[in-house]
Amino acid sequence: QTILCLPRSFECSQKNAVLVPVVALGVGGMLVYWLRSRHKIKTIEMGNGWWGSGERPLKGKEDESIRPFKIETSDKEIEDLHRRLEQARYTPHLEGAAFHYGFNSSYLQKVVAYWRNQFDWRKQVEVLNKYPHFQTTIEGIVIHFIHVKPSYVPHGRAVQPLLMVHGWPGSFYEFYKIIPLLTEPAEHGLNAGDMVFEVICPSIPGYGFSEAPHQKGFDSKATARIFHKLMNRLGFKEYYLQGGDWGSLITTNMAQMLPQSVKGLHLNLIFAGRQGLRRMISVMLGAYVPWLVGLTREDVRRMYPFIQKNIYELLRESGYLHIQATKPDTAGCGLNDSPVGLAAYILEKFSTWTDKSFLHKDDGGLESKYSLDELLTNVMIYWVTSSIVSSMRFYKENISKDPGLTADARVAVYVPTGIAAFPQELVHTPRAWAKEIFKNIITYSYMPRGGHFAAFEEPKLLAQDIMHFVRKVEQL
Repeated sequence: QTILCLPRSFECSQKNAVLVPVVALGVGGMLVYWLRSRHKIKTIEMGNGWWGSGERPLKGKEDESIRPFKIETSDKEIEDLHRRLEQARYTPHLEGAAFHYGFNSSYLQKVVAYWRNQFDWRKQVEVLNKYPHFQTTIEGIVIHFIHVKPSYVPHGRAVQPLLMVHGWPGSFYEFYKIIPLLTEPAEHGLNAGDMVFEVICPSIPGYGFSEAPHQKGFDSKATARIFHKLMNRLGFKEYYLQGGDWGSLITTNMAQMLPQSVKGLHLNLIFAGRQGLRRMISVMLGAYVPWLVGLTREDVRRMYPFIQKNIYELLRESGYLHIQATKPDTAGCGLNDSPVGLAAYILEKFSTWTDKSFLHKDDGGLESKYSLDELLTNVMIYWVTSSIVSSMRFYKENISKDPGLTADARVAVYVPTGIAAFPQELVHTPRAWAKEIFKNIITYSYMPRGGHFAAFEEPKLLAQDIMHFVRKVEQL
């Protein structure tokens, strides 16, 4: 009997000898896959879209040509503007109201008088045309951009492509003062080392000279995809990104979508939307033991008293946001018809978003940081293109959804990131909070002065910080 059992036990041991390594290999493989998947970078799916009028054509390839573009004006356009400015009606301002109720109507009359009698739109069109403009069609709509290359590149110096994206109520014009600092740094007293940039500034679709989407649903992720396609069409495989306001969200989405194409991401506004118990504890302890929750003294100075600076002041400055995120076309139709209404609506933001204390000034402090020619040129870009309504719709497309359910909500950013925190920005995001989303922060700078429109207000400070960031990335 014992002899008869021997072959059976030998057979069993043979089976076990094969089975154990197979099981071990399977378990080991699953463990390796799990470990690798944990470290796999999640991305936003790029997808595709069609934003032209009607349905996407079934046949025929989209015209991918890049066409030179020039801004033009006419006597008819200027005469129509002057007629509307002359017929404006005003409401007397409240005594001592300054900018607490919005744009002071007495100062508005002075701005409109300058606009009608001294502002030279033809001259400003020449200023706008000093950089090369182009248009190209992507996903059924015409995309406008400026592309500025350095006039001279010394031997051995690397040219870095940099896409800069504006926000609302700004435009590509915001970057006109910073472009020469980046493309010809030596000529403007900036020590760029071995670095120089070529700058691409597109207009967000629906803003300025970029065609407005004809379909619903055009959000920041659709914009990110279109701008990736634009850079690819220009022949770039890798590039740097920079943005504030909507430009910050768009460029962040670009980094989440195709991280392999983004050499670095530089932002002057952070959308740190993740809330929860951890954030609440950070806010509660931050005022007393900031070091315990990763906050610095400067963070505390900028963030507290918390209710005052992050709730009351933000509510005061964001009434427009609720309108634009719900019924943009209703308010927009009035602004599109009245240049005076449009100027008041837009320029009020250039007051308090530049410096919160400008609320107490009768002129909103507007001319202390900008010239009327600069401010009105930005307004005119919205006026002559009738783009205020389509620019406002961008809020509805991005904010009317549950932010926790959007594709980018739980996707971190792993590309090298630089953050310039300007003291007068609408909200301050400390590095400790930014790290929850941006996992590879290379530079974080507390800027000495400046507000929301950084490139427009403090071009040299922003240019220096971009260069500092890119230099560090290139040394990695």
